[in-house]
Amino acid sequence: MSEVRLGVLALQGAFREHIAMLQRLNVEAAEVRLAGELDDLDGLIIPGGESTSMGLVAERWGLVEPLRQWVHGGRPTWGTCAGMILLAEHATGQKLGGQALIGGLDVTVNRNYFGRQVDSFEADLNVPALGDTPFHAVFIRAPAITAVAEDVETLATVAALGDETESVVTAVRKGPILATAFHPELTGDLRWHRFFVQIVSDFKSCSG
Repeated sequence: MSEVRLGVLALQGAFREHIAMLQRLNVEAAEVRLAGELDDLDGLIIPGGESTSMGLVAERWGLVEPLRQWVHGGRPTWGTCAGMILLAEHATGQKLGGQALIGGLDVTVNRNYFGRQVDSFEADLNVPALGDTPFHAVFIRAPAITAVAEDVETLATVAALGDETESVVTAVRKGPILATAFHPELTGDLRWHRFFVQIVSDFKSCSG
């Protein structure tokens, strides 16, 4: 695995937790608040938090267009929870007036699929990309992916609300873009972060 330098968008939300996980993997990580701080990165994580607030701060600081250029330019990006919403091309369940979406991932996300904070839950997910051991996922006021384009790979699902015979998508990948509806940074399990670092490393090797 080649050395990589990752950024974590630090406008709001769980950015410090992501950085701590990357440091456990001995990966260089930096907080990103300004457009110029994207320049020397190999990959970017957009963390969980409050997606509307994150989008508003990004607009205020002139980051929306640079982030769009980054993602639509095919640079490695991972969005968790709110970050997944921002990466979606389409979002439902938004507040009046909506919010700025970065886009780049051809999915439809239901912004509040699993309800409010009190409806947060944990679940063991089968994720073949991470190996045979289930991943214990933490869902906090979580979204869900309700539609996926053909070129987007589904990595994990969970039982749909009100019908355990059906499922909704909770993790996807399209090339160097990764998205999860849950919070791997709030667990002790490094596998998702290691998986993303490998994506970034492979991308860097092919691009360099």
